[in-house]
Amino acid sequence: MDEFIGELAAKAGIDNAVAEKAVGAMLGFLRKEGPAEQVRSLIEQIPGAEDAIKASGSGGGLAGMLGGGIMALGAKLMGLGLGMSEIQNLARELFKFGRDKIGADGMRAIIAETPGLSKFA
Repeated sequence: MDEFIGELAAKAGIDNAVAEKAVGAMLGFLRKEGPAEQVRSLIEQIPGAEDAIKASGSGGGLAGMLGGGIMALGAKLMGLGLGMSEIQNLARELFKFGRDKIGADGMRAIIAETPGLSKFA
């Protein structure tokens, strides 16, 4: 996980600790909102993903008040100090990784079937 997070953080231009929390939050969001089979395949390809999801928490604060979905994820990521361009860069890098691991069709399904996600792809 450390190597994966380090690469994503460097490409997105953010701190490793923030990147790990952000990736955990993104994967947790995908698990709740995305197509189960493809998301499960993606998570299985990322060593330490389960720990990152758990470490990211389960809402609360502003994200909890927004009721979930892409807006709650955005609030959570902004709460980590990320701006919109950093969030988009991180998401794009995560999606590139996903395409390499589960294929373009798998990532296309995740992006198409997860509400609000297409604007970050």
